[in-house]
Amino acid sequence: MPFPVLYSFRRCPYAMRARLALKYAGISVELREVALRSKPTELMALSPKATVPVLQLPDGAIIDQSIDIMRWALAQQDPEGWLPAPESVEAAEQLIAVNDGPFKAMLDRYKYAGRHPEQPAETYRDNGVALLIAPLEARLQQTTFLLGARMSLADMALFPFVRQFAQVDPAWFSASPYHAVRAWMNGLLESSLFDAVMEKFTPWQPGQPAIVF
Repeated sequence: MPFPVLYSFRRCPYAMRARLALKYAGISVELREVALRSKPTELMALSPKATVPVLQLPDGAIIDQSIDIMRWALAQQDPEGWLPAPESVEAAEQLIAVNDGPFKAMLDRYKYAGRHPEQPAETYRDNGVALLIAPLEARLQQTTFLLGARMSLADMALFPFVRQFAQVDPAWFSASPYHAVRAWMNGLLESSLFDAVMEKFTPWQPGQPAIVF
């Protein structure tokens, strides 16, 4: 196994942020695109959670949390200083905790409001705004990126989820007062790094030639 093996799914925000960090850090991996309705047994054998992303290192070690894959990649190489400075670590961790916890839960209800008829979609949307979008707007009105003038781990950890939130109702998001969040998100969407990690691949099958990503 000359490269780490990454089980991924192109549209999954967790897998997306893992790919962003790996590509940024210049770490080549064998990419195995997963069809979520037909997960390979190799993936399920590596990680009990059986969800992407999962990274298998050449020594056999398994990293199956996306934020841990990001941190591992940046520990290998961090050319532009994505890892937060000591004074920003707490802020980064708080942003990631809100995003990965209550905001993601609300995002799922907003995306699939028909499955959660307890509240209308607008309520889930407004709760998501209050949890994360409005606080990000306040930050980004003061700084170019979430932790200051430079891109950071926090930006790339949150960006795929904000993108997904915006995609639920693009017309509403485009007309919303969250101008700074839109500008931040659009800048990342237009980046060469994002383009590089969004190439489409057919689902992996055992025995096929390796795709080095």
